[in-house]
Amino acid sequence: MKKYIGKRLAYTLLVLFGVCTITFFVSRIIPGDPATMWVGPKHTQGQLDAARRELGLDRPLMIQYLSYMGNLLKGDLGVFIRTKQPVLEEVSRRYGATFELVSVSILIALILGIPLGVISAIRKDKPIDHGSRAFSISGVAMPVFWLGMILQITLHGNLGWFPLQGRIGSMILIDHPLTNITGFYIIDALLTGNWPAFVSSIKYMALPALTMSFASLAIVTRITRSSMLEVMREDYVQTATAYGVTRRTILYKYALKNALIPTITIIGLAYGLMLGGSVMVESIFDWPGLGSYIVLSITRNDFPGIVGSTLVFAATYLTINLIVDLIYFFVDPRIKHPGRRG
Repeated sequence: MKKYIGKRLAYTLLVLFGVCTITFFVSRIIPGDPATMWVGPKHTQGQLDAARRELGLDRPLMIQYLSYMGNLLKGDLGVFIRTKQPVLEEVSRRYGATFELVSVSILIALILGIPLGVISAIRKDKPIDHGSRAFSISGVAMPVFWLGMILQITLHGNLGWFPLQGRIGSMILIDHPLTNITGFYIIDALLTGNWPAFVSSIKYMALPALTMSFASLAIVTRITRSSMLEVMREDYVQTATAYGVTRRTILYKYALKNALIPTITIIGLAYGLMLGGSVMVESIFDWPGLGSYIVLSITRNDFPGIVGSTLVFAATYLTINLIVDLIYFFVDPRIKHPGRRG
């Protein structure tokens, strides 16, 4: 086990190093001069030169890279050029919003996708199965921005069920201030018994979470269905049936347990899909998270913000995948014993 964990940690650190390197150099080739943004539109050449020295842009590119990597090891992500605030401070402030949105979205995908996949497998080639398979295909193919706009028009514009943009009602924060404990508004409201803030957070979360979870919900449904069908053809299932074990026991006690192993792997992939999708979703719903922060950094050519946000995204994704790999190690004996089948 220690050897397995060591390999996974080494792989995670190597990928993180690669992400830092690639993002750094890509951010440097984006058109525009960060020093101009630092000093503002009205500046002298002397002010511009001073800004370039302060930002380290007057040094050779490799020296800038080595300096940046050294600062990273000390926990320094640089300074956000637009506000002149530390990137780490801005990222920390926005991180909870994105991670809460992604976590709720993955829960929606799992809570709805697993039962739908099981039912689809049990009723193979029946109308509900055909509907499930059509949903799985369309869910992956549907553009996120289009789905987001449709939900805004129908659930907000036509029905008025959910608010359009933001993370929580502004009047709620005035009348019922929310104590920041975890950075997750829903959990913080529960921990402090702030029910108006809890209800408001749920309402504001609904549209972006539904938009973000849609593609992953389709994937989880399809994978669960395929896994259930494969497991139900295994010899031990046929043997249990021959011995008179009830179909319900076979399905939910034996088959589902083994069918969920591939679904566990999907969790890590879904997190990556949703983290990438958060850039679009947060922009659509004006969600104050890291995704919208990256968009703002790119449009303003703010390379410390770009690199810092991307690094946090990558670290989160790699950490989630490491946790999923460890869970997979414990639930699948084939990982512990590579020579063993089944």
